Amino acid sequence: MSQWEKLKQLDTKSLEQLHNLYQDENFPMDVREYLAHWIETQDWEKAITNYSLATIHYQNLLDLINNQYSRFMQEKLFICQHKFKRYRQNMQAVMGQPQPVDFERHQNVVQKLNALKNGVQAGEQELKFLEEQQDEFDFKFKTYKFQESNNSEKQKEEELQVLQKMLNILDCNRKKVLQKFAEFINEAEVLLNTLVKEELADWKRRQQSACIGAPVKVCLDQLENWFTACAVCLFQVKRLLKKLEELGDKVTYDKDPFKIQRPTLEKLVKTLLTNLIKSAFVVENQPCMAPQSKMPLVLKTSSQFSVKPRLLVKLPEVANHLMKVKACIDKSSPNGKGYRKFNILGTNEKAMNMTESKFGGLCVDFRHLQLKEQKSLIGGKGSNETSLVVTEELHLISFETELVYQDLILKLETSTLPVVVISNASQLLSGWASVVWYNMLCSDLQNMTFFSNPPTALWSQLSETLSWQFSSNTKRHLDTEQLDMLAEKLFGLQENYADCYITWAKFSKENLPRQNFSFWLWLQGILDLIKKYFENIWNDGHIIGFVSKKRERKLLKDKQSGTFLLRFSESSKDGGITFTWVEHLPNGDCKIRSVEPYTKGHLTNIPLSEIVRFYKVMAEENVPEHPLLYLYPNIPKDEAFGKYYLDSDADVQLKHNKYLRTRLIVVSERPPTEIPPAMIDEGLVEDLPLLSATCFDFLGFSQLSTT
Repeated sequence: MSQWEKLKQLDTKSLEQLHNLYQDENFPMDVREYLAHWIETQDWEKAITNYSLATIHYQNLLDLINNQYSRFMQEKLFICQHKFKRYRQNMQAVMGQPQPVDFERHQNVVQKLNALKNGVQAGEQELKFLEEQQDEFDFKFKTYKFQESNNSEKQKEEELQVLQKMLNILDCNRKKVLQKFAEFINEAEVLLNTLVKEELADWKRRQQSACIGAPVKVCLDQLENWFTACAVCLFQVKRLLKKLEELGDKVTYDKDPFKIQRPTLEKLVKTLLTNLIKSAFVVENQPCMAPQSKMPLVLKTSSQFSVKPRLLVKLPEVANHLMKVKACIDKSSPNGKGYRKFNILGTNEKAMNMTESKFGGLCVDFRHLQLKEQKSLIGGKGSNETSLVVTEELHLISFETELVYQDLILKLETSTLPVVVISNASQLLSGWASVVWYNMLCSDLQNMTFFSNPPTALWSQLSETLSWQFSSNTKRHLDTEQLDMLAEKLFGLQENYADCYITWAKFSKENLPRQNFSFWLWLQGILDLIKKYFENIWNDGHIIGFVSKKRERKLLKDKQSGTFLLRFSESSKDGGITFTWVEHLPNGDCKIRSVEPYTKGHLTNIPLSEIVRFYKVMAEENVPEHPLLYLYPNIPKDEAFGKYYLDSDADVQLKHNKYLRTRLIVVSERPPTEIPPAMIDEGLVEDLPLLSATCFDFLGFSQLSTT
């Protein structure tokens, strides 16, 4: 039962206090009700001191309110829809934007864009005034020519003086209009640089981080609005410059600025449009196999994957034009020996449209592509003469199309982030390690030789990325103490790990001390164990998980007997979990006891919650006792794990069954010897073999195999 549901069951007086707490509409009760599960699974205490985490929580909250608003819209619940729209506006008004730096930067873009729009509109009005002025001059000049033979010399001279004065004014105004155009073309160039070199570049960096689990927003709608608005302005300027050309053809004269300056401006506008549209062709969704949605950029030969390029300039005329996009791989691949080459199978050429986008963007969604390795002329298929292993070999999938709009004909090209291509599922985790390392450290998005000499990583970089692996796959990140345990495992005991460096080999290739597997494989084994067997328990914070033996003893030694904690095994490649508890003996001694780790083999047969629930120790005279009483720090076991139990009472079930119902339970037998606490303090043991895990049922003693 959630905390919110428990609160709703309080007595009348307490409920009145609860209502008083939610009087302020900055955070209304409706939001607490509908988003209860998400709210209760976030680490709000850490967010108090971590500004970055707080802004992520705030933005996620706004997104969830938006999602709820959309659901109300679909269900046609008008009142609820209206409320949630107001709630979001109120929160934004009180809290401001989630990241002030980004907000100021975005406001700067909006201001530049508005200035450009206003400048173009003002230029269009001045052009109309100039056209009227030119028409007046043209009419009087033609009238003068028509009446020239009938006028006296004096009349001719007077009329010529008037015409010359009008022409001087017209010339001056033409120069002013061109100057005005030059100014907002310069403004457009500054805006374009901001969009491409700052905003789009920042989005690409965020997309890299998002691919490896970072909780950042990568929605392109805002960028699409800006790129489209900028393109609209530039096309309008281009049209106005064409109008100037027409005016110049009607009336021209010596040193006419329309003939001298206008072509240069027109060429500049065309260059800006070309750069804008070419930059606007991006890959919105990076290549990903459907079963491995949390591991993008790792592709297996003969397995289908999807990828989606998108054009951020969304003009109706462009959308109506048939733009065929073709996918290809490794157009300019390294020429190293043994570098594998691939063909793309499936429909690798599709038309771009707005129907395949959830929000109406101009995109093309390739959903059923496959890669097939080409046969090598030397060494046969799969030649491995290259210095790089398969999972370090990087490849680029690129997309080509042609845009025809007005008198622009542009060849557009974009490419994905580098992908790793594997041929066997056993290479998946190694390939994912390469993707993580590359996107954590490399800002050159087309560095195909990155792993020829991979850089080292600071622990401050790596620790954040490791936490993302958990927060993106579950609803819980790693806290500082958990990360410190991982740092100690990699670097040994240090006062400060922030400036420690780790090599690529130590991260993913070299075996851990006294083990036959790497740090990365060990961590992924634990993550897989969490996802398959006890994600809900992990999400609720009941598993400390990453804790050293020394800290484990420090946490438990002063707690009451029966206090236990759950931690991950350090000796199991595929992940293991164990529990450790404290016993205070009558003579005052403190004993810290652990059970051998439970692995996938055990957890497939018995859920972790049932192991904790029924775990027993065979004491003297074969009398079983329950040693696990309180989850650290002092939560009664049934209160912590009760909601995960398979049933409330086995005896109740037995009354309704014709035959005795069996249940696997876990029983350990105390050994005659004890391991001294000093061994724990010195870290000399991995998992204390004090108690061997054995499983029985109610009818007999059917022992499960253990490791």
